[in-house]
Amino acid sequence: MAFIDEVKARAKADKKTIILPESMDRRTFEAAAEILAEDIADIVIIGSKEECAKNSEGLDISKAVIVDPNTNPKTEEYINGFVELRKSKGMTKEEATKILMNQYMYYACMMVKMGDGDGIVSGACHSTADTLRPSLQIIKTKPGTKLVSAFFVMVVPDCGFGNEGTFVFGDCALNQNPSSEELAAIAGSSADSFKQLIGKEPVVAMLSHSSMGSAKHADIDKVTTAVEIAKKDYPQFQIDGELQLDAAIVPEIGASKAPNSKVAGRANVLIFPDLDAGNIGYKLVQRLAKAEAYGPMCQGIAKPINDLSRGCSYKDIVGVIAITALQAQSN
Repeated sequence: MAFIDEVKARAKADKKTIILPESMDRRTFEAAAEILAEDIADIVIIGSKEECAKNSEGLDISKAVIVDPNTNPKTEEYINGFVELRKSKGMTKEEATKILMNQYMYYACMMVKMGDGDGIVSGACHSTADTLRPSLQIIKTKPGTKLVSAFFVMVVPDCGFGNEGTFVFGDCALNQNPSSEELAAIAGSSADSFKQLIGKEPVVAMLSHSSMGSAKHADIDKVTTAVEIAKKDYPQFQIDGELQLDAAIVPEIGASKAPNSKVAGRANVLIFPDLDAGNIGYKLVQRLAKAEAYGPMCQGIAKPINDLSRGCSYKDIVGVIAITALQAQSN
């Protein structure tokens, strides 16, 4: 069974409520219609009935719950809750009302905070910053988390590497130039995400342009220090590096370049040294290998809040909703 089909089946077994705040985008409704038809999750869409009717024309979203902030009887409760959460920052009721009535991502976060939803998918027409800022202000970070980061699930067709062509790539969307400590935290979170979503043991490679000391540079030192920290902080996972990409995933090359590594040639979780490498890497695999790319998924937030690429298709949104529903089961 394909990765996303397995995710959908697991999501169906314990249905969760996923909130979609982008009622201004047709793709939201196309994705919602498919999710509801396949009975993968319960769907809440935030927007006016008129806007939702216009943008969903010809689609069956009759099983979705449409929440209009202007008429929802719980809006006052959300406003008061938002004021309470942000009062130390000087939030007034007037300001809270203006934000919640006009910025649906904030409204969605208050719904989740108050227990009226299990997760959120946004970003088809909003920036990552506009998706994450409300999440961090309202939902906040998961207890014990060291860093909020992002990952992609990459599913490469006809590929014998990784977990039958399935990988987690981190961080490809959020942290620009992570320190060694931050890289180690990304490795630990990404390993957790792989185990949760794929259900197999993660094998984590910390990537570089060097394999086990084959080159010398401060950028390599950052990765080798990250490996030391990650091994200490996450002893339950197989983590090693620094490794070049081919040494990380190709068994023969791994055996040649890093013969003493238990990770080399077997990696299914790839940790990139910075955002440039991660973003370029996932897009190369997506476009040239025609891989399915699900994400960017967020890790480290107290509830599953996931971003989308603004270039996503509605099918991409379907996949991210299913993954978000699965993440919500663990919450």
